[in-house]
Amino acid sequence: MVNLFRPKKTTPRLERLHNLSLFVNLTPAELQIVDGLLHERDFLEGEVIFDEGEEGQAIYIIASGEVLISRQGQGEVEQAVQTRVNGQGAFHPRRRQGDSGRVAQLGPGTFFGELALLDNSPRSAQARAATACKLIVFFRNDFVGLLDTHARIASKISRELACHLGARMRDMALSVGAYHHLL
Repeated sequence: MVNLFRPKKTTPRLERLHNLSLFVNLTPAELQIVDGLLHERDFLEGEVIFDEGEEGQAIYIIASGEVLISRQGQGEVEQAVQTRVNGQGAFHPRRRQGDSGRVAQLGPGTFFGELALLDNSPRSAQARAATACKLIVFFRNDFVGLLDTHARIASKISRELACHLGARMRDMALSVGAYHHLL
């Protein structure tokens, strides 16, 4: 006899994905659908993931290793404004002397390049593997397909993405004393 109430088996990857703020509100069945759209990529230390100015085509989630986000010609004052990318505090900014373009160094569980899910605007910074790393890649075309086939799932992801971007904007505004513009 089939037990319909037996909990579904989960994998370490699905558990890791569920713990990410982007996917935290997905059911196990919804997460399995999304997992089928994700791709894993390995990068060597120093390898460029994407360049500033390049068309954004995917969001990247760090499964292991660290990624350096940097901008060409960005000064220390601008760096201080961008101190938090993930609303849950999982962002690990690190600046070193002589690294004037450094925006952040991100570790496992964080994501970057999220605006690529929304549009194909040029990347505002370069992403480079600070250490050997494994990234989970979610391409915009797959996300758009998800909107067409599983609108509820895409809606949940979009809502978390909007919360993430809103928190980042508030943090940046507070850093420069411009909070009244976001009320």
